Amino acid sequence: ANEAQVLDWRPATEHPAGSSVRCTWITIPQVRHTHAVLLSRPFWMWGAEIGANEHGVVIGNEAVFTRQPRRMLGLTGMDLLRLALERAATASAAGAVLAEILAVHGQGGGCGHEDRSFTYHNSFIVADPREAFVLETAGAELVVARIEGPRAISNALSLPAFAAEHSDFVK
Repeated sequence: ANEAQVLDWRPATEHPAGSSVRCTWITIPQVRHTHAVLLSRPFWMWGAEIGANEHGVVIGNEAVFTRQPRRMLGLTGMDLLRLALERAATASAAGAVLAEILAVHGQGGGCGHEDRSFTYHNSFIVADPREAFVLETAGAELVVARIEGPRAISNALSLPAFAAEHSDFVK
């Protein structure tokens, strides 16, 4: 109720060499060209919960809870989502961007507007008109599975082997 979603259109942009981008909690190097994106994001956050880019790539994310430690500083899953949409022209390329950025910068930071100590890891569903993937994270670890047929993600890891290794099951 206290975290309104903003629809945010960002046009394709050319950026100067050596520039940086301020995400929700950290600043990282910017790429020379970013694609146009339409984002649905919490009003207080740089990243987005769901979005699409000019090439037809769409990404959604969900919080997942794992046994891996959660960092208090890093890129939020929503930052990772926006960066992938801005930098990738296909679902496959978006998965590669997510993996690279996660490996270099990590995920973390407060994810709640009223409780900045609330942190989690992320699951993503990434699609374009030709292919789709589920990407699940636990700290710096990431697993990818191609989607064949209907698929959904929620607040639990869903890829069996990865879930068995990393899920923080409520007992």
